[in-house]
Amino acid sequence: MNVPPRICETDILIRPAQSLDREGIWRLLSPVLRKAETYALPRHWGRRQALAYWMDVEHQVYVAQTSDHEIVGTFYLQANQKGGGGHIANAGFVARSGYGVGRLMGEHALAEARTLGFHAMQFNFVVSTNLRAIALWQSLGFRVIGTLPGAFDHPSEGYVDALIMWKDLRPERM
Repeated sequence: MNVPPRICETDILIRPAQSLDREGIWRLLSPVLRKAETYALPRHWGRRQALAYWMDVEHQVYVAQTSDHEIVGTFYLQANQKGGGGHIANAGFVARSGYGVGRLMGEHALAEARTLGFHAMQFNFVVSTNLRAIALWQSLGFRVIGTLPGAFDHPSEGYVDALIMWKDLRPERM
């Protein structure tokens, strides 16, 4: 897919990822995996496994970079399910704190999902202790449609809930 880059008010460029971005993406993913507080991915994954997952051929991967080409955020967009569930988008996000790119990436992902014809976006597993993410998604119009009790084994909080969050993308339903 040939998507033009989007330059935001904050001098952040959001663009499709390229293979040369792998190291920058890994620098974002590595601490998230080590902390094991927000993603249900194996803590022991190294660079190869993490990048194979993130850059999967079914993921449309984007990066957010500063004007000096530092990658400060990344997200992927994909169909949440195959076949009959392929009209619902899903996405995963990682951003460096302090750059304000979470909202920019969320807005960009929603716009891309609409452009690609998705009817809605669903997050299957938002860890309930990830309060910043929950607040961000709710401010972008997502609502909690389900709770998975004790579904995430948090390294310091123990078993905590995971939330299913949803946003309808059809213009007539917004």
